[in-house]
Amino acid sequence: MQMLAIDLAKQSFHVHGINSDGEIISRRVGRQGLPALVEKLDPEVVAMEACATAHYWGRRFIDEGRQVRLINPHFVKPFVRGSKNDAVDAEAIFDAASRPTMRFVPVKTEAQQDLQSLHRVRDRLVAQRTSLINHLRGLLAEYGLIFPKGAALLLPRVRAGLGEAQLSKMAHETFEALVAELEMVEERIDRLDKRLDDICREDAICRRLMTLPGVGPIVATALAASIGDPRQFQSGREMAAWIGLVPRQYSTGGKTHLGGVGRRANHYLRRQLVHGARAVALRLKAKTDARSLWFQAVIDRRGFNKGIVAMANKTVRIAWAMLIRQEDYARA
Repeated sequence: MQMLAIDLAKQSFHVHGINSDGEIISRRVGRQGLPALVEKLDPEVVAMEACATAHYWGRRFIDEGRQVRLINPHFVKPFVRGSKNDAVDAEAIFDAASRPTMRFVPVKTEAQQDLQSLHRVRDRLVAQRTSLINHLRGLLAEYGLIFPKGAALLLPRVRAGLGEAQLSKMAHETFEALVAELEMVEERIDRLDKRLDDICREDAICRRLMTLPGVGPIVATALAASIGDPRQFQSGREMAAWIGLVPRQYSTGGKTHLGGVGRRANHYLRRQLVHGARAVALRLKAKTDARSLWFQAVIDRRGFNKGIVAMANKTVRIAWAMLIRQEDYARA
């Protein structure tokens, strides 16, 4: 068999393929029976949507000597014919993977997924910290206690304020519990940040990326985990488009229309790159190199927020060139 398409799920899978006799094979199989069925059909290529568990199955089939094609679900949807069900989805994956111009998602290594999992846990904890801070500040405001927004200033001032405030025993216990929970989340985030710092010191790619202004341990490790091999992108602009740092285009009849930044993106990576660009902007006035002068000119011409996105875009393009050429950043 040349190619087998698999519609992935947690326990129930559906496969679709065409054997050497031209017979269509379409059947449902359980999780435990999938490896045996794939081995029996023995396809050269296995096609799947790039969704949950796809990279695990991709690595497993690659280890068996098969070629794996992962497809973005957005690119599979136009091939769905009729009502949606597992069999129709598997057939749509087969049709999409057969297209000669289809773009495929590289299978992530286990090390990449380990690093991405670390980032996902950290991102959840940061969101939890923000929620706790807003909750704590909102409740304290009901007692006339107003504190700053920043996490760095909040904890020591809340500790001091609770000691001086005239609150009931129940209120003291409630706020002490919230402060203790916030401190615990802060400690977990600090441990993860130190882990990312250690990874950066040990990894040559991360060390190279950190020579670029606006790229710290978080951005460097996120780039290394998400991108893997930069040669999968033909240019720095293509990598920036994949991250979501280029305008959305709607062009027809030779007329080009560019809108705002689109929603299809690696949202976590884009957010971290934008934060890195903001950090560069804070020290912009003291810089006189060509990159900083360009950044300031864009801000003056298009506004601060658009300038930040433009700098994040340029950072990605430079990072792609650095990784392709295996060179550190050279300030102009």
